[in-house]
Amino acid sequence: MKIDQKNKNSIRKVFGKTLADLGDVNEKIVVMDADLACSTQTKMFADKFPERFFNSGIAEQDMIATAAGLASEGKIPFVASFAMFATGRTYDQIRNAVCYPKFNVKIVGTHGGITVGEDGATHQALEDISLMRSIPNMSVIVPADCRECEEVIKYASLHDGPMYIRIARTNVPDIYDEHYHFKFNKANILEEGNDISIFTNGETLSEVLLAVEELKKENISIEVINVPVVKPLDVETVVESAKKTNFVITVENHSIIGGLGSAICEALSENYPVKVHRIGINDEFGQSGNSDALLEYYGLNAIGLAKRIKTLYNKSKTQGIIK
Repeated sequence: MKIDQKNKNSIRKVFGKTLADLGDVNEKIVVMDADLACSTQTKMFADKFPERFFNSGIAEQDMIATAAGLASEGKIPFVASFAMFATGRTYDQIRNAVCYPKFNVKIVGTHGGITVGEDGATHQALEDISLMRSIPNMSVIVPADCRECEEVIKYASLHDGPMYIRIARTNVPDIYDEHYHFKFNKANILEEGNDISIFTNGETLSEVLLAVEELKKENISIEVINVPVVKPLDVETVVESAKKTNFVITVENHSIIGGLGSAICEALSENYPVKVHRIGINDEFGQSGNSDALLEYYGLNAIGLAKRIKTLYNKSKTQGIIK
């Protein structure tokens, strides 16, 4: 699958525009932000519907609690902030005020992963997916490009129940066209293969697809599965692909602890035990730097992934783990 890395678009702007468009369709939608409306792009909704937009200031815990109250009265609150603050600072309120009573609150964490860049470790959410998917009643979604983000936000406005949506700070290349339709209960196989199954999502999907194009030259047949919904996980697709290849790799812009890699490991350990190699951020904090430089440093860009995948595959063949 060809990816044009030179043509990238802002996934945050698509989030903001989609939200503003939905405001015309559903008057129950309200939006809250923690003094970051320009960064999260909820400003688009604020400009259009000032009476339905609430700036909570740097008081994320109050924002979540207020959103729970609005949801209890039939509103559909979308709350946004940096992923670090939207999930870590507010964990108690999300758990007890939103998920326990199963209120219809949509939490959107922007600036997820190491690609926050220069803001460094304090702003790089590497644990947010782990935190959110461990709470009962919470759904967790990580869209990969602008089209998928648009579809996810539209779905969220119609889906009843708590939801966490994580989007990147960086601009991302287009993967899907206008014909793509998001399916909540189904992962998306983008490339079919017989040697390796790679499960990924978010902004690393494009890097994986570029890496796979290089590895095709080595005659390595790779199946690439986009898993936007980390919870509830499409276990059926995961198991079917693992049975085909018996060699599984996960790639994510998140800690390898508790995120997509952990979810895949849990599903396979119970349904089809097979070795899984997790590629992401190891048990460490991120650091400050340009987003592209950080992707390279952590081996999450296309070049680094191609080398890592090839090494893992050849090592497993040498050890007789795979044929």
